[in-house]
Amino acid sequence: MSSEVENPSSDLPPESAEERCTVSHVSGDLFSCPEDEALAHCISEDCRMGAGIAVLFKKKFNGVEELKAQKKIPGQCAVLKRGRRYVYYLITKSKASQKPTYDSLRRSLVDMKTQCTLNGVTRISMPRIGCGLDRLKWEKVSEMLEQVFKHTDICITVYSLPDNTTTVKRHL
Repeated sequence: MSSEVENPSSDLPPESAEERCTVSHVSGDLFSCPEDEALAHCISEDCRMGAGIAVLFKKKFNGVEELKAQKKIPGQCAVLKRGRRYVYYLITKSKASQKPTYDSLRRSLVDMKTQCTLNGVTRISMPRIGCGLDRLKWEKVSEMLEQVFKHTDICITVYSLPDNTTTVKRHL
């Protein structure tokens, strides 16, 4: 009798990180994602969060002073922990009235990737970051997401509002 234990999957090649990472797109409410899934969105260094989806994040997760205390600058990522969920705030510009650059968004995504690794996060849900009020082009941002996360096991779900919805009211 052999002392070796047979491993039926040993014939299969090891799965690479690139094959594990996915960026998927869904139509629906971002806040309907599973409660243990991390969330991410873009804000300014001044943490105003006075327009767009940032208002909903501010109402739902509070923590403005906690975010400011982290003293993050454009190109970095601030983090809140709420229950089982991490909430990532990509700092893409200094002031709310400014527009981000693709470079500041990329650097903040790289910082978020590092934070996810430290926190053991493998699933993130987010809106089409930087493409609403900030007016970046989704084609470029989507490609950037793929590039930044391609060698990780972090799966990203991008939520878009349904095409027939112009205004969505949410009661938090």
